[in-house]
Amino acid sequence: EAPLTTCDALFSCLPHGEGGEWIARARRAGARVVDLSADLRVPVEGAPAWARGAVYGLPELHREEIRGAELLANPGCYPTAALIALAPLLRRGLAAGPIIINAASGVTGAGRSPRREMLFAEVAEEFRAYAAGNTHRHLVELRHQVGALAAGAAPELVFTPHLLPVRRGILETIYVPLREPLSASVAREFWLEDYSDEPFVELLEERLPALGDVVGSNRVALGATPVAGVSSPLLLVGAAIDNLRKGAAGQAVQNLNLMMGWPETEGLL
Repeated sequence: EAPLTTCDALFSCLPHGEGGEWIARARRAGARVVDLSADLRVPVEGAPAWARGAVYGLPELHREEIRGAELLANPGCYPTAALIALAPLLRRGLAAGPIIINAASGVTGAGRSPRREMLFAEVAEEFRAYAAGNTHRHLVELRHQVGALAAGAAPELVFTPHLLPVRRGILETIYVPLREPLSASVAREFWLEDYSDEPFVELLEERLPALGDVVGSNRVALGATPVAGVSSPLLLVGAAIDNLRKGAAGQAVQNLNLMMGWPETEGLL
């Protein structure tokens, strides 16, 4: 039995659907909680009292709500990159739909459970999609946040994750139909307006991001380029994160720093 009354904060890293008892006990003991499962990321009707009011912990979008929060839902890895990439366009009502998100993750994003398809001989020199057809569980979270961010009706999303034969890192290529033509330089100005003071957002000028820009860090790297040869304006946005840092543990620490009133970058730079 962990002495929760002596804890100031708890990171809950239990599998989806299994952390509720510990989170409830921690909250009754007065500890703040950062939950890394998907359980609290989207409000649900009829949730128990201890689960209500959880703050969605994406600091670049919800910093003020995170400060002083008692219960926080750490975002999913894929939504972290996609939402930071898309928020400036959504807020300005520039994104039409459907937005197509093709995302590729290293094998550590699949967790630690032993499975045949995660064996080295199955993954090495292979590249494949999974949860195709808009069936991945992160879509619920993505749709909820996109709906809150969008100026006007939220655009539809098509999300296809892929498994990369690397240990860590996520690279997302996002196709955004636009309501009006937009150059890469103008798009970059929108991201600069929203993120110029962000300690963990890197804006690239003349290229899209790569895994090498972010692996081992808590950064998200962003880039954009217009798509040529199409009849309607289309912007290609690239986003890269380390799935174990900004996509999980690093972001959890960033959130706890804000919750506790510590420097946001403490332990992360």
